[in-house]
Amino acid sequence: IPTGDTVRKEYQTTPAPTPATQMATTTPTPTSTTTDPSTTVPQPTTTPAATRITAAPAKTRPGPHRVRDMAFRGTSTSASNRNILRHSTGAQRQEPAATFQRAASSPVHLAMEIDSWKPGLSLFDTGFSSKEELNPKPLESISQGNQNCKIDLSFLMDGSWSIGKRRFQLQKRFLGNVAQALGIGSAGPLMGIVQYGDDPSTEFNLKTYANSKDLRNAIEKIQQKGGLSNVGKALSFVNKNFFLDANGNRGGAPNVVVVMVDGWPTDRVEEASRLARESGINIFFVTVEAAAQSEKQNVIEPNFVDKAVCRTSGFYSINVPSWFSLHKAVQPLVKRVCDTERLACSKTCLNAADIGFVIDGSSSVGTGNFRTVLQFVANISKEFEISDTDTRVGAVQYTYEQRLEFSFDKYSTKQDVLNAIKRISYWSGGTSTGAAISYASEQLFSKSKPNKRKIMILITDGRSYDDVSVPAMAAHQNGVIAYSVGVAWAAPDELEAIASDPAKDHSFFVDEFDNLYRYVNQLIQNICTEFNSQPRN
Repeated sequence: IPTGDTVRKEYQTTPAPTPATQMATTTPTPTSTTTDPSTTVPQPTTTPAATRITAAPAKTRPGPHRVRDMAFRGTSTSASNRNILRHSTGAQRQEPAATFQRAASSPVHLAMEIDSWKPGLSLFDTGFSSKEELNPKPLESISQGNQNCKIDLSFLMDGSWSIGKRRFQLQKRFLGNVAQALGIGSAGPLMGIVQYGDDPSTEFNLKTYANSKDLRNAIEKIQQKGGLSNVGKALSFVNKNFFLDANGNRGGAPNVVVVMVDGWPTDRVEEASRLARESGINIFFVTVEAAAQSEKQNVIEPNFVDKAVCRTSGFYSINVPSWFSLHKAVQPLVKRVCDTERLACSKTCLNAADIGFVIDGSSSVGTGNFRTVLQFVANISKEFEISDTDTRVGAVQYTYEQRLEFSFDKYSTKQDVLNAIKRISYWSGGTSTGAAISYASEQLFSKSKPNKRKIMILITDGRSYDDVSVPAMAAHQNGVIAYSVGVAWAAPDELEAIASDPAKDHSFFVDEFDNLYRYVNQLIQNICTEFNSQPRN
């Protein structure tokens, strides 16, 4: 899988203009500047219109072009001016000088000062020293970083033409300030950047830079790609290519994606976001200058943020009214991405369960078939991410009596769990399945962690000598999701009573032990389908 420069060359289809052919801007030089140093942006050199046209010729592209206003923001414009098709000819939105002169008490400045999750924030705001940042420096030694924020972070950077050169510079400054505030380091957060336009490309991955200063210097050197704002395509790319071991993904650190969007995407994000969430990626959106009322008919996917994020509570999205107030979002964003306890998408069907196997060891099973059952249990277990903080596994064997083979907190690695399953010895005896369910509820599931899904998988080959419905109902009411697997002479009515609703998704039957393996994948798929169907609010 290509990374770094290779990916960039492979995916980049719209070349960034060179300094000799920069796109023209008619933004007047402001007569006064804001008191915030981070919003003072050097004026780009104006070049003749003829040069601009040759720099980025119009190109026919599949799909709709973004429609945004090309007139001054904040001024009265006609509908025809606001809805000019914006081809990839280097056209940019133009910013009036008045934007730099907003009063400190205006809604734009106040909008980002309120963070309902962490009131009273001290908002991070610092400018760059251009001399220090632009001079190439040798790489510093690896930093340990902020160990209270161990995350693997990918920024999806908007490189589309609609953002314009000045806003692209503000976006880079924002990313640099976020990198500084995070405290990048090998034992803390690591950060890579993917720039998207028509197609995404990796600017650098998680292991490229191990301290904030080198990362900020690298961000300053990023050149704008141009093109459309294909966010859905970028999310698919990140899901498949970014969080890999070869790119520095650490496994134990939550995967976080922050998507920067100027206005709105030019493709659909819902499906790509769903697949990313199900892979355990926490998606945040920072949207800037959202569609005005007159522009909303041009938005391909209304409410695209709610369709993309892990939870629709507002925690995963920050809307900024202007690129010139983006710096106020630095600290709210940093606090949220570092709040690892609230990164709900890190919890997947494979790493957020306590799975208790309840295994029939009665005489009718026999020694050979019992080994087949244990292989079935092992085949299921090995598909999960097992550790003391991820999925945990426990096991009970029963006949007339019950025996705790091992509890949830006994083993914290997959290999230890598989070895423990292999060591379970066949007991032999009667079949009291109801009593076994009660025993598992008390010895295993009463000790589950609050944030874990409690999953019971019961395997039996015959009718129980006692009632199963009352113990099963009690387990269900205590939050245990029960799957029943019957073999040979198991009673269908009991299997349905043991299983959670709907029984057809939680109850399985095979005619002989040697066919148990056929249900391994189906069982795991059903566990994941149920997990992913949980409401996202």
